[in-house]
Amino acid sequence: MNKYIFILGLLILTITSSGKSKSGENPFFSGFNTPYGIPPFDEIGTRHYLPAFEEGIRQNNNEITAIANNSEKPTFENTVLALEQSGEMLSRVSGVFYAVKGANTNCTIDSIANIIQPKLAEHNDNINLNIELFKRIESVKKNDYKRRCKEDQQLIDRYYHNFIRSGIALDGAKQGRMREINKEMGMHILSFNNNILKENSVYELVIDDVKDLSGLPDGLIAAAADRAVTRGHAGKWVFTLDKSSWEPFVQYADNRHLREKIYKAFYMRGNNDNDSDNKKNIERIISLRLERANLLGYSSHADYVLDERMAKTPENVNKLLADLWKYALPKAKEESAELLDMARKEGHSIDKIESWDWWYYAEKVRKAKYDLDEEAIKEYLVADNVREGVFTVANKLYGINFNKIDVPVYHKDVEAFKVTETDGKLIGIIYFDSYTRPGAKNQGACMGSFRKQSVKDGSRIHPIIYNVGNYNLPTDGKPALLNLDQVRTMFHEFGHALHGLLSQCNYASLSGTSVSRDFVELPSQLMEHWAFQPEVMKMYGKHYQTGKTIPDQLIASINNAGTFNQGFKLTEMVSAAILDMAYYTLTSINKIDPEVNFDVNKFEKDVMRKAGLIDEILPKHRSTYFRHIFSEAYSSGFYSYLWSEVLDADAFQTFIEKGLFDLETATSFRENILSKGGSDEPMTLYKRFKGTEPNPVYMLRNRGLIA
Repeated sequence: MNKYIFILGLLILTITSSGKSKSGENPFFSGFNTPYGIPPFDEIGTRHYLPAFEEGIRQNNNEITAIANNSEKPTFENTVLALEQSGEMLSRVSGVFYAVKGANTNCTIDSIANIIQPKLAEHNDNINLNIELFKRIESVKKNDYKRRCKEDQQLIDRYYHNFIRSGIALDGAKQGRMREINKEMGMHILSFNNNILKENSVYELVIDDVKDLSGLPDGLIAAAADRAVTRGHAGKWVFTLDKSSWEPFVQYADNRHLREKIYKAFYMRGNNDNDSDNKKNIERIISLRLERANLLGYSSHADYVLDERMAKTPENVNKLLADLWKYALPKAKEESAELLDMARKEGHSIDKIESWDWWYYAEKVRKAKYDLDEEAIKEYLVADNVREGVFTVANKLYGINFNKIDVPVYHKDVEAFKVTETDGKLIGIIYFDSYTRPGAKNQGACMGSFRKQSVKDGSRIHPIIYNVGNYNLPTDGKPALLNLDQVRTMFHEFGHALHGLLSQCNYASLSGTSVSRDFVELPSQLMEHWAFQPEVMKMYGKHYQTGKTIPDQLIASINNAGTFNQGFKLTEMVSAAILDMAYYTLTSINKIDPEVNFDVNKFEKDVMRKAGLIDEILPKHRSTYFRHIFSEAYSSGFYSYLWSEVLDADAFQTFIEKGLFDLETATSFRENILSKGGSDEPMTLYKRFKGTEPNPVYMLRNRGLIA
């Protein structure tokens, strides 16, 4: 009870406080007077957020009213550009708040999000359903469009279509319903995400018998011992659902029962019929999205979403998935048989491979076939060194430099770097928040921005970007050591960061990663291709004790095993994309009894059975923790990773042919892709870089699915 009284007190203080900082002012109320315009985290307190949100909304309302009521003839400058440059304070507080909520949250931050979410939904609807504002934009599109450059036209179209897709053409009753949908949906999305965070934070597998640690790497055991101390289990070992903990556990633990236990805990997140259950949230989210699509004249949410994507239609997406499934599933079945054979060679009398067995026996097969011991490899993969390797790759490709700077951060583990051109000209700032933070940080990895690149009054507004990861903290006297997947992840997220940093657009709404969802993964996935190139591995692969460079033989083993287990990996990705499309191509949600919930588990099971997914493999994300499609922006869009993979494999082929660090190719990619954001159509930009549309053969070849 005392805990809740304390939180309530904090909320009352937050709501009633004027939000003054130690210097007497709320730091959000004016442009940050800091080096590079970075957020002054040493001054920002939780009490500042609500007053800043409320003032930001008030200021933005005044700006919108002024634009809508302008008596002058609508022009690009006094309408579209004015709208684009409005809401500066609201963007400032939103950028900081949601970054902190995702990476370093607490009960008070979560409570503020619950308060502000419906207010933001209402505010956005007030803008998007403002008929006088829309009439001005419509006039600009009709009378001030053709003479504009392509980027201006893209911005006009972006706003015009956003109004249409928000319901501006609907009658009053339907607009009212649209407002209700948006407000309710926002709360369910917030609840969905919070529930996963709660499920992740409360679970712990406590081991008190040293025999149950058999097979586990020393570093993982040491981290579990440290974790046990912090969680009140000194002298024992604690494993959690953080990826850096559970994944190596199911990969190495000899105790099959415990592998099953922690694996089931992972895939049952949000599905335990408790106060963190997500099934009702899923039902409401898919119902509300379908209803919104129907109001706007679309038969399904997927039709609504894909209308503005490269894929354009559900049929095109499903064709891609079906084509990949033909390669992935047979390969996965071959791999399953190989794993079962390995289990029997190991003397384990099991009838079939279960999903919690796959990682364990795959590691044994990989080691036997390729002489690849990932734990030995990790000794060469120091997190800071890998990051320096990423910087070196970016320098060799694009001539940019990174220098660490001492600035305020939102957590002691966060580091910041200044990014400059060869001549010293400032490009932007990037923060790295690399380590796991149980209970406070969302799982996985992401890229975001405190401020996006743009041009205002002729001056470039440089971007302030962040990369967030979930790597294990340094422990047992060792620095933070990464596995191969984490190295790939670091390169991936940094590819997104480059997209944000190297943007050269005029408008924040079009800059950096503000592109079609099935195009946004191109820069990130392309960057992955450099991760395990021998030349690159020698840049960052230094033994944490001796400093010796990773041996050629080990690099060769890593690359020889590059196509290993690809049937499994592609099958779990495609199956997740199939599940996504199945939810959002629904044209009705059938229930025998309106009082009975939509059966999420039955729906998922039926979709996977129809697709032919084997029992040994689960979708990459099961429904109740599928954040990409229920609480993030990938609804009807999980296929994007695969769509973009066709692009990135084709793009990297040019580097293979011309040279790993060919400056002409790198310059073309920077100028035609990274710098352009959403200032032109995605395929137009790609063909300017490549000269042709992408050839899917390279994707299949990279995965070892064709010769």
